[in-house]
Amino acid sequence: MLSRFNTLSDKLPEMTQLPPQKSRNSVRSASKAIVPEHEPPTISESGGIRYLHFGTEWVQGAMWIKEPAELVLEYTAQMMAWLLFLEPLRNQAIGMFGLGAGSLARFCLKHLRQNIQVVEWNPQVTAVCQLYFKLPQPKRLLIDHADAGVWVTDPAHHGLHAVLMVDIYDADARGPVRDSLDFYLNCKHALADVGILTVNLFGAHESYARNIRNLSQAFEGRILTLPQIDAGNQVVLAFKGPVLAVSIEQLLLRAEEVESIYHLPARRWARSMIGRAEHGILTV
Repeated sequence: MLSRFNTLSDKLPEMTQLPPQKSRNSVRSASKAIVPEHEPPTISESGGIRYLHFGTEWVQGAMWIKEPAELVLEYTAQMMAWLLFLEPLRNQAIGMFGLGAGSLARFCLKHLRQNIQVVEWNPQVTAVCQLYFKLPQPKRLLIDHADAGVWVTDPAHHGLHAVLMVDIYDADARGPVRDSLDFYLNCKHALADVGILTVNLFGAHESYARNIRNLSQAFEGRILTLPQIDAGNQVVLAFKGPVLAVSIEQLLLRAEEVESIYHLPARRWARSMIGRAEHGILTV
């Protein structure tokens, strides 16, 4: 999970580098295929918020210390915008590529009943989330330590996920670390027959056009973009399944419901999509 620190505070607090931690038994390690050095996490705190970094100004995740299940960063809330269009079945997993500070995992564990499948490359991130970011460890949370680009090619992981939220950056923040056409095609395969992919991109970054091109090709042009936030993050939704046609009235009613249940700014998201509608119908 990635955002510039100065979107939340004018000053970067002193960061503390944490020693390597051993993860607990609730996670599974990847095969020995890929083993570059893992970046050691660092943490900082300011204004009642704890932040995860990799030793740079870039924020990989954040948590309200007193309200750990609430979403701090605006773009992490936008990653949940799929709720406007989809109610997952109980037996369908919610997938996440990139654990960050565990923000989305904690939110989904609190508000949803589905199993949560996380793919996180760095086992030190998982250990830090458990030790310093109040990440619960229920049986329905499964964390695989693997390269998401490899994990998603496994046919055993295909067709299982109602939703897949992709937010995979490294310390250099040079765009997503996985963004090829093949990667997005495999993400589509990982979705159930009806499913939604959400991806965190940087609108002003040179990688943005490439990602939009590859997402559009993989999902046959069925994508929606949310407004770019001040930090530069831009969340994209990509749809799999029958063509979805929803009236503006239905969309706004659903947004009110999402806002009431989940306390997310869903009406703002819905209003941003109205311009895509034709004759009062949003089709994607």
